[in-house]
Amino acid sequence: MPSETPFRRHRAIPTGNIMHILTAGVDEAGRGPLVGSVFAAAVILPEIFDLPGLTDSKKLSEKKRDALAEMIKNQAVAWHVAAASPEEIASLNILHATMLAMKRAVDGLAVRPERIFIDGNRIPEHLNIPAEAVVKGDSKIIEISAASVLAKTARDAEMYALAQRHPQYGFDKHKGYGTKQHLEALKQYGVLPEHRRDFAPVRNLLAQQTLF
Repeated sequence: MPSETPFRRHRAIPTGNIMHILTAGVDEAGRGPLVGSVFAAAVILPEIFDLPGLTDSKKLSEKKRDALAEMIKNQAVAWHVAAASPEEIASLNILHATMLAMKRAVDGLAVRPERIFIDGNRIPEHLNIPAEAVVKGDSKIIEISAASVLAKTARDAEMYALAQRHPQYGFDKHKGYGTKQHLEALKQYGVLPEHRRDFAPVRNLLAQQTLF
């Protein structure tokens, strides 16, 4: 169901003529899970597009997200998905790793945007493009909503691939979050290289194992 919140659109008006501004929306997916990369996407949409039902990816069914992801990729002026690995998360911390993934997403765009809107309250450093952080931007700015869909579908794809390699952990069901099923699998089968060793449940389990 489409969001009831009206999206903001962005234009410049030079010399009386309306000109579409190339605006990139940026969002992330996967900050909270105990396993896998954190993903970010950047999307520039054309002035005219047809993306029915587009809203914050968390409000969409998986089937709808997957369908919208293909539509976004087909219609976007430019899009790019990037990630920061579990090793980078452990080295930098999750906040800075997320900022790194966002910067990589922007840097990977084939078309340079004139400005950027980023979901949240922080802006990655060294973008060298005018940027604004927008709290709950994924339900306010349609470029951010599009980015949220691409980031989420990419993150889910990583979890499905991991589930193929390690079906006993149930990654296809809990998507790496610290559910009861996931925590029990961690205790029974151990920590994988893809687990985030700096996250408390994983770190605590590793610490317990060193005692025995």
